[in-house]
Amino acid sequence: MKNRRDFLRNTVGLGAGLAAVPHLFAAPQANGTAMDMDMKHMSHATERSNSRFISVETPDVPQLSWRMDGSVKEFHLVAEPVKQEIFPGRAVDLWGYNGSAPGPTIQVNQGDRVRIIVDNHLPEATSMHWHGFEIPSEMDGAPGSSQDPIPPGGRFVYEFTLHQEGTYFYHSHMAMQEMMGMIGAFIMHPKESYKPRVDKDFAIIMQEYAILPNIKVPNSMNMEFNWLTFNGKSGPANTPLIVRHGERVRIRLINLGMDHHPIHLHGHQFVVTGTEGGRQPQSTWGPGNTVLVGVAQSRDVEFVATNPGDWMLHCHLPHHMMNQMSSMVGPMSRRNGMPAGLDMERGMGMLRQGSATSEENGPSLGRGLGVGSTAEQAMSNSPLKAENPAQQQDMPNMPDMPQGMQMGKPEVSKDANSVPGFPQDAFMEGPMMAMDQMVNKPENFGLRPGWSGFMAGMMTFVRVLPPDKYDQIMELRKKQEGNKPMKMDMPGMEDKHE
Repeated sequence: MKNRRDFLRNTVGLGAGLAAVPHLFAAPQANGTAMDMDMKHMSHATERSNSRFISVETPDVPQLSWRMDGSVKEFHLVAEPVKQEIFPGRAVDLWGYNGSAPGPTIQVNQGDRVRIIVDNHLPEATSMHWHGFEIPSEMDGAPGSSQDPIPPGGRFVYEFTLHQEGTYFYHSHMAMQEMMGMIGAFIMHPKESYKPRVDKDFAIIMQEYAILPNIKVPNSMNMEFNWLTFNGKSGPANTPLIVRHGERVRIRLINLGMDHHPIHLHGHQFVVTGTEGGRQPQSTWGPGNTVLVGVAQSRDVEFVATNPGDWMLHCHLPHHMMNQMSSMVGPMSRRNGMPAGLDMERGMGMLRQGSATSEENGPSLGRGLGVGSTAEQAMSNSPLKAENPAQQQDMPNMPDMPQGMQMGKPEVSKDANSVPGFPQDAFMEGPMMAMDQMVNKPENFGLRPGWSGFMAGMMTFVRVLPPDKYDQIMELRKKQEGNKPMKMDMPGMEDKHE
């Protein structure tokens, strides 16, 4: 009894403390603008509870269609090679599902009986694991222990009843296939809607790839990553999250890679309301603005969008806010005689000889010293776009810029070369590269000119907009979607989460 009293006393005390930040927990007034899931998508069990839910949006990733076969909700997933543009002009060869990496988002309701047909169009065997699901062992998808691997050209049919709720995911259980992109979100909506109820519900899957310049296939064995993505896109190519000022927002963060990611939101405090194990008791909620999403974990965060503006949402690991980060080859924008770094492969951790801790393999470009740090050619730190044609001989040859990319003049002081540590950040790769027109989409309407020059890697926006601007973007989005033909995943799958 004493333990019970102590538990209740602590719970009440914590609840009182949380009440001091009421805007994190108060449900906003209903405004009738939230896109509820249509009741025809609800299971019979959910209909009896008379609950309605918000469909989860996964920007840049499609939703998976389904059809009813009696009382079973049936989905179809195809494991296959995927050619995907993760950044303007950067198309890479990944592996995923139904033409997407990550694969399409699956949404079901607690209590649903589901059947998932998995076809293997890969050149090697695969299997599908349902991460965190409490289902029969023979449906778990662990090759060798619960099933035989699915051979190339083969099929496996998974079928089970779902009694859980929360943010889950599916992925190949062949380790290196995970590193090629084979994961997707699996959302289980509860029988009774969560309280407080949200107006917007988003999912973001974090992935990382080691892809050298002029190479299109990730090195799944590598331990250093230079392309970091939200929902299969690197900033500024990913689509911002659009919310109306005053709405309550949930963001479901999913991580299946080699690194943990501290995800930070500008402009708002949030509470962590769920994990890969489901909804957390409200007594555990506490305010914050950064959440660590570990490998094989999911985290749900919620907040009320009370602060208008275009707010960054990003991983706070510095290297994860860059694209194409690798030790450069050839001329570097450095003072003559200054060590520049190792060659590209070793700069990304691909060792040729010796141990990883030996002096010859010391990380390059300021991440360590090492006798190999003079492996690259150094050059004077002249601006890449010459003011004087006579200076052109001091500069590296610049490739033709893609249409829509603008080069800004680097802003550096006259004595920059005398400052230890220079250059860092944007100047490290030359002038700022803005590509606003190359990533033009309705969700980017109204952003400041040049915004794209400072977005890279695991970075996107949460745009908290006044009603008029929000409605304008929604209208632009509707017009754009109206021009796209509907692509069905398989015949008869007319039911979709929109």
